[in-house]
Amino acid sequence: MSRAMVMNGGTVPTRRAFLAAAGGAAALSLGAPEPARAPRMRIGSVAWNLRGIGQGPPWDDAIRTTAELGFAGIELIVARAEELDDYWREPELGRIKALLAELRLACPQFVLFQSAVAGLGSRERGARTRALEVFRKGCAAARALGARMINIVAPWPTDIKGPREYLPRYYAIDERRDPPPPDAKLRIDVPARFPFAGAWDEFAAVVREATAIAKAHGLRFSLENHTHTLVPTTDAFLRLYDKVGDPALGMNLDIGWIWINREHPPLAIYKLGPLLCNVHIRDVDGLALWFPAVGAGRMDYPAVFKALDDVGYEGFVTIEQDSVPNQREALANGRALLETFTG
Repeated sequence: MSRAMVMNGGTVPTRRAFLAAAGGAAALSLGAPEPARAPRMRIGSVAWNLRGIGQGPPWDDAIRTTAELGFAGIELIVARAEELDDYWREPELGRIKALLAELRLACPQFVLFQSAVAGLGSRERGARTRALEVFRKGCAAARALGARMINIVAPWPTDIKGPREYLPRYYAIDERRDPPPPDAKLRIDVPARFPFAGAWDEFAAVVREATAIAKAHGLRFSLENHTHTLVPTTDAFLRLYDKVGDPALGMNLDIGWIWINREHPPLAIYKLGPLLCNVHIRDVDGLALWFPAVGAGRMDYPAVFKALDDVGYEGFVTIEQDSVPNQREALANGRALLETFTG
């Protein structure tokens, strides 16, 4: 893969190539080699790049393949609440932790999929309480695995419905391949006179409780943006953070989903600053509707990584890639591209 990127008809060196050239010039002027610097950002891959979330555990093959592809970390996920009782417990947790250590893979965060904790977006207190108990079990599993964070995608109010079960992907209709009827509309069903202010306050309260649970387990709560959730943008997260007021709460910025919400990823990074606790790397097509392989779309990675450098980000940058042809090759190519910015 080229170490330079073609932009607007000209060739612009990547950050790594620029730093290498600058370092070489400095070495010539000083008569000594520049000391090696450990990278502040490491590159990871989510386990579900290699196995569908709905398939559930075991994740051993995905873990081993992630290591073989040269990644430094992997995120593991719970698709259904029952998995926390049936699989994510001892001695299985100890075995997986040992496997990660053997393969020299970090687990920066443990993920609870929306279907496992959907009740966090419910207007019913009982549903929120049950979801918090699932969250508590997830925190215990994350701690046992050595993860530093517990992650969820922000929920949406459960009484809001869309044409797809996973509401953030309601728009995913390829009209070129599957033309809809002429009168078809993209519709989300919101109850009449929906009391958003009350739903927001209830959500902020449950996030405050979840943050306290995470902190009690020695974890940071990493909340992720997706479209049509209660936190689709950085502005929504910052508003939420002002209500929660606990630095144990941080944002997992998914640069693909933030772009699909028409927010510029580098600006989102600057907005978050120290509240940015994890980054999911995607690419996006020109219409901002699809997630192609990393490096195959329109994402301005030089600008993204400059912003990450500017805010002093030191965590993982983790590829989360929708399935594409030759998925493993695409992941390897994506990792190689990111290394030009993090190496």
